[in-house]
Amino acid sequence: MKRTSILTATCVGFIMASCTNTSEAQFVDAVADAMANEGKVNIELLEWTREPQGFEVSGDTLIITTAPHTDLWQRTYYHFRNDNAPVLQMKTREKYFSFMVKTDFTQSHQRFDQCGIVMYLDSENWLKGSVEYENEMFQHLGSVATNNGYSDWATTAIPADVKTMWYRFSRRADDYCIECSTDGVTFSQMRICHMYKGADEITFGIYACSPEESSFTAVFTDMKITECMWKAHDGQQPDQE
Repeated sequence: MKRTSILTATCVGFIMASCTNTSEAQFVDAVADAMANEGKVNIELLEWTREPQGFEVSGDTLIITTAPHTDLWQRTYYHFRNDNAPVLQMKTREKYFSFMVKTDFTQSHQRFDQCGIVMYLDSENWLKGSVEYENEMFQHLGSVATNNGYSDWATTAIPADVKTMWYRFSRRADDYCIECSTDGVTFSQMRICHMYKGADEITFGIYACSPEESSFTAVFTDMKITECMWKAHDGQQPDQE
């Protein structure tokens, strides 16, 4: 899958499919770069896997406008495969770190409108966490782990008047944790999982999409990389394998 850099896109205002990704010539580890700069994410290292309907970059704020009928899902229950959501990611080979971001989805209004955090490796292996609009009463706070082409969705209902959410994505080798927070300080676990293709170099970042006949604007701020905040288990010791 071709990827285009947000730096190139910023220069022209929109990402064009014909843009050349000059960053492929030399690998730059976005996590190592951020850790050397007090956790600050260099947005010039972010790359689009797929283009959104529109986007803006203003300082450290990223704004994505979704197109209708964009989604990520593989097979389970619905028996369809959707793989066209815009995904903006960075690369790393670091095995232990955490990534935080704040999302604002005030404009979501149609069922399944969503934005959040993602690790998209390929169409059949990815992990995401988000809030999905349902109706005027409630929405779904949830996560999806997709391994080898089958998606696993876990959700809980939250009030519809919640319009911002923080996420923290943590890596420990090939195991991963997604947490959420309403204030960016106290985080609650959403999911821990193993990703079969997540053992080496990975790509991770943010996404937004509108699976039905809808479009909305999602706002992402306060992106930061830290040491791994998902600490090693302090109880039963690992089996000797």
